[in-house]
Amino acid sequence: MEQASAPANKLLLVILAVLLPPLAVALKTGLDKTFVLNLILTLFMWIPGLIHALIVIL
Repeated sequence: MEQASAPANKLLLVILAVLLPPLAVALKTGLDKTFVLNLILTLFMWIPGLIHALIVIL
């Protein structure tokens, strides 16, 4: 049952990464240094944060 929902979870994280990259990274990895890096990248410009979030998720 969990294997069938894994692609759905990944899809939801990708959609969330487009809207709020730091939140998607936080849900994937927790509040660690990866989240802080993504937050900084998103604050500088949205595109670097989005790219980083997609790399972390995928």
